[in-house]
Amino acid sequence: MDYLKIGKATELNGRDRKIYRILEILPGLLSWSTLILLVIFSYYTPVYIAYFLLAFDVYWLLLVLYLGIHLVVSYRKLKDNVKIDWNEKLKNFESPKGKPSWKEIYQLIILPTAFEDLEIIRSCIKSILQDGFPTSQMIVVLAIEGRAGEAGLARAKAVEQEFGDKFKHFIYTVHPDGIEGELKGKGANQAWAAIEVKEKIIDKYNFDYSKLLVSVFDIDTIVYKGYFAKLTYVFLTVENPYRASYQPIPLYFNNIWQAPFYSRVAASSNTFWQMMQQIRQEKLATYSSHSMTWQALVDVGFWSTKMVSEDSRIFWHCLCYYKGDYRVEPLYFPVSMDTTMDESFVKTATTLYKQQRRWGWGVENIPYLIFNFIKNYKVMPKGKMFGLIFVQLYGFHSWATNALIIAVIGWMPMLLGGDAFNSTVLSGNLPNITRNLMTVAMFGMVLSAVISTLLLPPRPKNYGFWKSITMVLQWLILPISIITFGSIPGIEAQTRLMLGKYMGFFVTPKNR
Repeated sequence: MDYLKIGKATELNGRDRKIYRILEILPGLLSWSTLILLVIFSYYTPVYIAYFLLAFDVYWLLLVLYLGIHLVVSYRKLKDNVKIDWNEKLKNFESPKGKPSWKEIYQLIILPTAFEDLEIIRSCIKSILQDGFPTSQMIVVLAIEGRAGEAGLARAKAVEQEFGDKFKHFIYTVHPDGIEGELKGKGANQAWAAIEVKEKIIDKYNFDYSKLLVSVFDIDTIVYKGYFAKLTYVFLTVENPYRASYQPIPLYFNNIWQAPFYSRVAASSNTFWQMMQQIRQEKLATYSSHSMTWQALVDVGFWSTKMVSEDSRIFWHCLCYYKGDYRVEPLYFPVSMDTTMDESFVKTATTLYKQQRRWGWGVENIPYLIFNFIKNYKVMPKGKMFGLIFVQLYGFHSWATNALIIAVIGWMPMLLGGDAFNSTVLSGNLPNITRNLMTVAMFGMVLSAVISTLLLPPRPKNYGFWKSITMVLQWLILPISIITFGSIPGIEAQTRLMLGKYMGFFVTPKNR
């Protein structure tokens, strides 16, 4: 059986199924055990838990400072890269010996879409057209869903009529609805589109697989000018470029001024996390819009048709396929995407929560990674794999528990410890020490507000100066946001996986 294609435990049998099921339970079990045990021991041994909480607060403070440094460094790299005219730089670039010329590199861009408006699709393709990379070296595939019906087909035909002659090749593909064994999601649509373009264009016209880069973009993606030149430059200058995916930084700017404040905070927080991850390359996995080599994509058999988190699964799939010899190269270069915004204030909150829960469902990659490591233990690099597994477990555990430990568990020794604990000096000092540590940790919130303001696109003319003030003041809700749109959807996703209540793919509505 091809274990690299596994989506969940129910696809296996016998001992393999039991092992995979245990691994699916593991992340949620660790998170819930941490929270429940802290509450229980707050009753029986409140002194020890109080000391633990103080140590945890110090850890949180140091983590905020550590990540803050990474954020500043990443921000400076991003700003420096945006200032460079990458198209001009590429024109004067001579490839290292043994590598192709940039003029031989073709860009395949796959754009999956379901029910998005025509204007959103057009703005994405326009940005690609205006990127500056020669369009004669571009193949664009608009991948529409069959379940979008006649309206979806009409949008595809309108786009083809407008842009069909602007690139080396342009096609649209229609992913049939209801294929047995597929999950209704972006991954299945992308895979269908890749197979279609392989047959109808790449193989038909004998494109060289080794000279073809593929970018898969969410349909709300707006490409910053020079993206494909930057991608090509990195591809031609890094070592072992065929064992890498290439990750830009997502900036949720398309509708940032129109979106509700809590949605802006959640979106910016995600941007900052991705920026910090670019510095810590060993922790970086593909996310949302990204690029990779066509050869690697063909080697692994394209994206999974069974996964919700297909954008990160393709990285883990490649990592396992190449026996650990695969990585993500940070581009320190932005693409712009939509901040979550629905038809109303309340609907946006619901949609944002579902989106965060879908991102939290990326925890499904942990059992996949551990299971395939077990199956290929003899040929995998042990140190690297143990490190990656720990990073993933730690990351999702922190996502689900850290904010709750600070905001909720921190009060448990005083609420449950009884008179004996509350009469101690430690009990009297615990709130003060915690408050002082968290006050210093507010540095992270201030830094977020500053970086967010520096990154903002110009304020639209229909908004006044007060709107700019709210863009700063919105960060006051960060402590609430990281619980409401962080820990809670994160732990719900882990709980669903733990109980075998597998999620489907939630298509985030696009409104501008």
